[in-house]
Amino acid sequence: MGERERLIVAEIPSLRRYARSLTGDATAADDLVQDCLERALSRRHLWLQRGSMRAWLFTILHNVHANKVRYESRRPHLVPIENGNHASVLPTQDHALRLSQFAKALLQLPEEQRAVILLVGLEEMTYAESAKILGVPIGTVMSRLSRGRERLRQLTSGPETGSKSEA
Repeated sequence: MGERERLIVAEIPSLRRYARSLTGDATAADDLVQDCLERALSRRHLWLQRGSMRAWLFTILHNVHANKVRYESRRPHLVPIENGNHASVLPTQDHALRLSQFAKALLQLPEEQRAVILLVGLEEMTYAESAKILGVPIGTVMSRLSRGRERLRQLTSGPETGSKSEA
């Protein structure tokens, strides 16, 4: 395995984490990462040694996801049969509930805000790296991040604070 391939393999866990956060589904995330890696490996000659392999891979993953979202938005919505299998007992652990609430809130954000929050917050990328990956100016990244964080605060604290004050 060459140096480029080793750099690509080293980023797979981060790519999977980002893809899982974008899609909200482990299977869809694995498919997204596979498509990203396939594209990266078939075009590895296009990566410039002086650029960031991480940023290049995240750009590919983001673009593949955006293309899939656009494609799916034009198709009728189908619900898989497997979605009917839900646990009959809800978790009682407070941490698990908060994490679940946060994950649901994250999926409610517009795609642009969610991508910026995941790149900056989860993957710890700089605003400049995030802007390059998303193909937008740094100011747009900062604006989307601010609006996304505010919306997450609203989504994760809204109903609970109202019900506690009423009791």
